[in-house]
Amino acid sequence: MTTEMPKFFEYMKFIGNLKRVERTGWVRHNVKHPESVAEHMYRMAMIAFALPSDTTLDKDKCIKIALVHDVAESIVGDLTPSCGVSKADKSKMEEASYGLLLVPESPWLPHIVFCIDLLQEYEYQTSPEAKFVKDVDKFEMIFQALEYERAEGRHGELEEFYVHTAG
Repeated sequence: MTTEMPKFFEYMKFIGNLKRVERTGWVRHNVKHPESVAEHMYRMAMIAFALPSDTTLDKDKCIKIALVHDVAESIVGDLTPSCGVSKADKSKMEEASYGLLLVPESPWLPHIVFCIDLLQEYEYQTSPEAKFVKDVDKFEMIFQALEYERAEGRHGELEEFYVHTAG
């Protein structure tokens, strides 16, 4: 085994944590079997994957942004306004977590830097693809709320999630 393999396993553990981080809003509303951050990002990526081939957006970039947009939650958790953390503090915490991925001389460093570039593009909404993925993020949350309401017979109980996405 090369010395780089333990670093790769560390990276995979970091990504794997997303499968165990439950989405805070669903937990707060006592949803049975709340989705994980990984499940949320996967469905977002599949929505982007469904873009028609004649779109003016860079489809591959949309998929990649969707797959990485919440990766910091592996470390900081799924922070929502109800957690009492300001948007500015949340942003600082997430950006600090990116530094944990930057392992000098790692063969995966270019990949990690690329992911961080995509994260910042999403955070600051600097491209049409980032803006589209932000809309997909909102849409996925609305769709998930609707699924939970129907599955659990909770009509209208998750309205907060519909209202939260306005704008």
